[in-house]
Amino acid sequence: MKPAPKLARVLSLPTAIVLVISVMVGSGVFKKIAPMADALQSPGLILLCWLLAGLVSLAGALTNAEMAGMFPNSGGEYIYYQKVYNRFFAFIYGWSNFTVVKTAAISALAHIFAQSLVGLLVLNDEAGFWTKGIASALIILLSLASYRGIRFAGGISWVLMCVILLTIVGITIAGFSSPLGSFDHLSRNSPAFDGGAIEGMVLVKALFIASLGAFWGYDGWNNIAFLGEEIRNPQRNLPLALGIGTLFVVGLYLLLNVMYVYVLPIEELIALNQTPGRIAAVEVIRRVSGSTGATLVSVLILCTTFNATNSSILTSARLYYAMARDGLFFSTVARIHPRFQSPSVSIVWQAVWAVALVWSGTFDQLTDMLVFASFIFYGSTAFGVLLLRRSQPDLSRPYRVIGYPVLPVVFCLFCMTLVVITLIEQPREALMGLGLIATGIPFYGFWYRQKPGKV
Repeated sequence: MKPAPKLARVLSLPTAIVLVISVMVGSGVFKKIAPMADALQSPGLILLCWLLAGLVSLAGALTNAEMAGMFPNSGGEYIYYQKVYNRFFAFIYGWSNFTVVKTAAISALAHIFAQSLVGLLVLNDEAGFWTKGIASALIILLSLASYRGIRFAGGISWVLMCVILLTIVGITIAGFSSPLGSFDHLSRNSPAFDGGAIEGMVLVKALFIASLGAFWGYDGWNNIAFLGEEIRNPQRNLPLALGIGTLFVVGLYLLLNVMYVYVLPIEELIALNQTPGRIAAVEVIRRVSGSTGATLVSVLILCTTFNATNSSILTSARLYYAMARDGLFFSTVARIHPRFQSPSVSIVWQAVWAVALVWSGTFDQLTDMLVFASFIFYGSTAFGVLLLRRSQPDLSRPYRVIGYPVLPVVFCLFCMTLVVITLIEQPREALMGLGLIATGIPFYGFWYRQKPGKV
């Protein structure tokens, strides 16, 4: 009798780092500076938002890394929550990711790729058919790549990341070399800001809204933990990949945003946000290198969204596989492909739901809730680190979070603050997010009562 197929432990540390970066670097860093400029009216505050959001994300990654080193299994936080809390909370986390958080993120990334391609090819798409069709085709294509195995999909990320980084280096050098640029732009606020129109609670609200855009750009650093059973020496390599990958992205985002402000003064960035169809990074490089440079940046955005979609599909499917293996999802989702050693059925289910979200037209509304829902669970992981340190101090910890207990406590407080402010400032999105999370309760009861293998 042949042994049951299982996931292959084949990922090296460099590949794990590439996957962390690939999931995080989508389209946000190329687009978000224009709406942030419109909201904040100050280049200094824009850069402060990116820095603070980056430091908070890094704190979350370093805190998460302690759990990742302790429990290097497929499923990431789903496994941690079983150890720290209970099966119900772990299921609610997995259910939220399947119905909203991860699948809507995949749909959004694929949709942005499709919009960019339609714009680049100048297709007439008033009805949105081309955009939805291309987004669906991309999800199916990259799901087939993940179905083919982690080496194959991981190889795609390696190739694309090399192309992306070389292109970013090129446009950054071009930007800082431009005679049109000036470091004076970094300290020059808009007339509205200097006139006192942006101050007090108006400024606080603007900072909050702008920060959500930055957090969307940084989101996804935790996905690598879903691959715990496929990374070599995971007790060492998982924490390292989380820390190194997230720190690299923080530095990259700050560099790009400084370059944008160096080339374009704040007034022109604000004007970009008020002109439909304009992408900040494209217009910055158009100013420096003309239409050829603008086309290059448009292709770069295609590459980053393609790569982020690929990495998100690859990593997220392991979560639903872990749930099914525990009897908390359809049992067929726990199947491993005998040849490719991938969670093939989980990948198919994920693709079907992500494509359905693309055609439903609701994923845009769902992505508004992504940051809110994500930070509920990010905070729960950090709080779990504190609980385990107290309840099981002798448990083996290959990596201990630096700055304990200050770092996890500060991160917990930040997550709590963000959730509360979202409830106050964006109650509709927050309550809808909580409602979607709560839809998992009856499904938990259904699977809890089933015998393994029955559904």
